[in-house]
Amino acid sequence: MAGSASVLEDGSTLSRLDRLLFKLETILALLSGIAVFSLMILAVISVGGRNFLQQPLPGYVDWIEQAMPLIAFMGVAYTQRLGGHIRMDLVVGNLRGRVLWMAEFITTSFILLLMVLMVWGSFAHFQRSFDFNAPLWSRDSSFDINLPLWPAKLLVPVAFGVLCLRLSLQIWAYARAILTGSLTPIAVPLIEDAATQAANEAATVSGFEERS
Repeated sequence: MAGSASVLEDGSTLSRLDRLLFKLETILALLSGIAVFSLMILAVISVGGRNFLQQPLPGYVDWIEQAMPLIAFMGVAYTQRLGGHIRMDLVVGNLRGRVLWMAEFITTSFILLLMVLMVWGSFAHFQRSFDFNAPLWSRDSSFDINLPLWPAKLLVPVAFGVLCLRLSLQIWAYARAILTGSLTPIAVPLIEDAATQAANEAATVSGFEERS
């Protein structure tokens, strides 16, 4: 069956792993949304304190620094699964069959290689900040209220690691599509034309209206 994002599913091991990983990606994306909402609440408290109590929220900028990795990186794998990242659809949309899946296989493999390097580099950056023997296990901290920075730095390789798992599954799916010649592979976002996208969005809105 096809979901609202045109990612097909079946009973295969690949599809089961896809759905399992998507649950994790959804949780991470939810955490990212909660971080955005929390910063909004902190902004209201800080501005309200400045205007009414002449005292803004202490460490407001420090908390923003801590939340930035949550906002910027925790939803990247979720977006990759749904095919939401920027891409050259004008080019890819003109390809069909094995040629399309070969192009997707090659580009996704390059992205995976880049993300593996990013995991390695960001984890090394975390290691430079983390120290079991230091106060709060941190060799560095924020400027205002001295929050340890290693938790925020750890989130980056974690998010990129989940993205690497997603890319690996998609490479598996594209390789399977190349071998079988399938026109509708599972576990990868399928290209939709404008009419299909509009119909899916309308169906999603209608579903919310019916439940409400």
